[in-house]
Amino acid sequence: MPSLKERIIQILIEDNLISQAGLAQALLIQKEKGGSLSEILVRAKLIDEDKLLIAMSKVFSKPSIDISRFKIDLQILRLIPAHTCRQYQIMPISKFANTLTLAMADPLNILALDDVKTLTGYQINPIIADSRRILQAIEHYYGQSAKSEIEDLIQGISADTIELIQEKEEAEFSLDELGRLSQEAPIVSFINKTIEQAVQLRVSDILIEPQDKRLCIRFRIDGMLRLQPDNPRTMSPLVISRIKVISGLDIAEHRLPQDGRFKMKFAEREVDFRVSVLPTSFGEKVAIRILDKTRITLDIDKLGFEGRALEDLKKCVFRPYGMILACGPTGAGKTTTLYSLLKLVDKPRINIITVEDPVEFQIPGVNQVNIQPEIGLTFASSLRSILRQDPNVIMVGEIRDAETADIAIKAALTGHMVLSTVHTTSASGAVVRLVNMGIEPFLINSALSCIVAQRLVRVLCPHCKERYELKAEIVERLKLPPQKKAPYTFFRVKGCGRCFTTGYSGRVVAAEVLVISPKIRELILHRAQEHTIKHTARLEGMITLREDGIIKAKNGITSLEEVVRVTAADE
Repeated sequence: MPSLKERIIQILIEDNLISQAGLAQALLIQKEKGGSLSEILVRAKLIDEDKLLIAMSKVFSKPSIDISRFKIDLQILRLIPAHTCRQYQIMPISKFANTLTLAMADPLNILALDDVKTLTGYQINPIIADSRRILQAIEHYYGQSAKSEIEDLIQGISADTIELIQEKEEAEFSLDELGRLSQEAPIVSFINKTIEQAVQLRVSDILIEPQDKRLCIRFRIDGMLRLQPDNPRTMSPLVISRIKVISGLDIAEHRLPQDGRFKMKFAEREVDFRVSVLPTSFGEKVAIRILDKTRITLDIDKLGFEGRALEDLKKCVFRPYGMILACGPTGAGKTTTLYSLLKLVDKPRINIITVEDPVEFQIPGVNQVNIQPEIGLTFASSLRSILRQDPNVIMVGEIRDAETADIAIKAALTGHMVLSTVHTTSASGAVVRLVNMGIEPFLINSALSCIVAQRLVRVLCPHCKERYELKAEIVERLKLPPQKKAPYTFFRVKGCGRCFTTGYSGRVVAAEVLVISPKIRELILHRAQEHTIKHTARLEGMITLREDGIIKAKNGITSLEEVVRVTAADE
């Protein structure tokens, strides 16, 4: 009996929906890159989506529909959670008696059919729909459903509570009033629903910002902020007080900044949340950093470092002593890179100690210190104590001042491998920064092994990215070498349900790694300027941030627009 793939190919050929040459091209792409044959056919524009759907209908002996033409009742959506729909690429369409009609990309997925039947208690009538349109429908309808639920929760706040809020300013509430109001069921559900939605959307930060007439909530997804539906200004004191309660903060304090953290469980995994509260003119602003360990890859081979840069990093971190610096703006992934290097060298015979502000992730086998400046436990004082703990590898969260820099440099000179971060935009700028802190050039020369400057660029969604040819004027503007045989081809964003119509999904590192060679050491000794060090490093083979980004764009990992956006200040 022919396999499913063979039956699909047979129908496509018999119905003249694709040529033998086109099929061979699609099969070659599938062999090289993997993936679904049907998705490859559509993405390569070898077949129209609707025609492919008809062919799939024949193969599966199931009816097919265009899900975008259906209007689905929100009550039907409550039968199946959004994460289940995304997992199996399914969408509930309608219900009649004890039968639920289910749109499926793969109607022969027995596991999906069994799970939905168990979950809902209904008999399942599967029909075929295009996977991309199913995912678009999931984001459209479940987004509406979530908004509707949140609106219901807001309306569920008692009239007495609303009247009390309108009568008083936040600072006028008594401790008892704030505690009682923050425990009301609608407020608790509102916060839980917002956080759950953020975790599902792979959000890294939630910003809750009281404005003059509204409560603004923004999600940071893949480094970009996205505004969520507005909420009434009267919600502000309740929402902020509830977050303070679960974070262990003082709900009666409105004048000073506060920091806290809490944990929540989602689908059998625990997610950490770091909370910062800041007083503003319209009330207290809350920033929640989401630390989901399941989404963090602590593998240096998978972060985006390539070729010589990756080899240089590995070579330097396995040296018995020296210093590796990671630099870049806040949110550039510096700590993740250092954690990945620690994981690479972590062995039972290696004593690793870190000092951080704060400790973001607990790494098994690594001793991690959380600094507390209010009691005198600073980076510098921690480092002095750490050196008496016989460490092989030390990670300092950030070099902020001359004292910390001096101790870290001397630790690297006395037989320790030291990893740290500095806030500069380029690798060569980190050298100048250390000199400006008052560190003697000969000490920098002896201690430094390499410097990595990095940014995070968004990854193009593999399901909807489009190939295009680059115009000659853009080639010239980007200073790319002209190609005689064929024009440059890159990929650009399109947007689909799987990437929430953004065209991007996830981020990778674009980096430049500056190895401290004999020529670079000579320049440091003579206090050379940043551009001179960078020029020499490029002559020795260093690839800059912009160049690394363009390589990734050529390989279809990201777009040129994203590379230019992220590296604009470095050129």
